[in-house]
Amino acid sequence: MNQDSRRIWTLAALALVVLSGCSTAYYAAWEKLGYAKRDILKERVVEARDEQQAASEQFKDALTKLKEVYAFDGGDLEKAYKQLQGEFDASQAQADAVKKRIRSMETVATDLFTEWETEIGQISNPGMASSSRQKLQETRSRYGEMHAALLKAEASMDPVLVQFRDYALSLKHSLNAQAIASLKGEAVNIQNDIGKLIQDMNASIARADAFVKTLQ
Repeated sequence: MNQDSRRIWTLAALALVVLSGCSTAYYAAWEKLGYAKRDILKERVVEARDEQQAASEQFKDALTKLKEVYAFDGGDLEKAYKQLQGEFDASQAQADAVKKRIRSMETVATDLFTEWETEIGQISNPGMASSSRQKLQETRSRYGEMHAALLKAEASMDPVLVQFRDYALSLKHSLNAQAIASLKGEAVNIQNDIGKLIQDMNASIARADAFVKTLQ
């Protein structure tokens, strides 16, 4: 299914959810197209991964702008501040998008594992039930590792954003070279934290890639 078709069916599924007031209609709409919860979870993991990749690039851009401001040597300081504020706003928006994708992924994962557990109880053959239960445990374990990595990266974003905001506001209130010099320590801390955040994001992206491969 191409991206346009997926978007159309997603909107249709969402419309059904609004009308029915539950997620049952959403899953039913996708199942009619041959997409089970497992497929939807894969899609949500890919979306969360892609959003984190975008966030990683945005934080890299913010780090570059922060270094430019710190190395400021004459020119329009107010313009430099506005550009830095713009990077903060973009980083905040990207962080919110990442969180939204992760919550969406978590919802589908919970629904999938709940359904899987229920269906195992409906299998009368002990051997088949045991095999299915083992697969569930393995999938849940791999998901748990990937999920933990995503949450770690997510948790790393907020402290960075808080420091970034504080730095930008402190700079705004002075807008002079002395203010930049006085914030030297804070700038270094933010740079280090952004570097660590990007490492956490790269680790969670790798985990997501590995998990998606198990769902092929």
